[in-house]
Amino acid sequence: MTPIKHPISVAALSALIVLQLIMLSALYAGIKPHPPVATPLFGIAPFIGASVATALGAMLLTPQTRAGKGLAVLAALMAAASFGPQKYFVPEFPLIWPAVICGQVAIISTIVATFSPASEEITAPA
Repeated sequence: MTPIKHPISVAALSALIVLQLIMLSALYAGIKPHPPVATPLFGIAPFIGASVATALGAMLLTPQTRAGKGLAVLAALMAAASFGPQKYFVPEFPLIWPAVICGQVAIISTIVATFSPASEEITAPA
């Protein structure tokens, strides 16, 4: 069995990846509510792709490394563009609130776990 350090970070980053991939799938499929195609600053699909890649990189490097910590915080901040408190004020909020709340919990969990000492460890099957 392989020990997994920082399981909270791994779980929270996994949640952000899944949420963002579902959003991206809804955008491509045209299923409402889906994110807008673009913002004044960038296209949404490339941004979500970069956000998912950043979260995956953080998971692979683990929050035990300086680079992993940096990527974890960056992934959380990038996810805040999709799930941040500004989403409470969009007209689609009654339809998207489960994803927004889940995303916010994952963002907070990622940041808190990244700066907390490794207090727990779980053992995963080899």
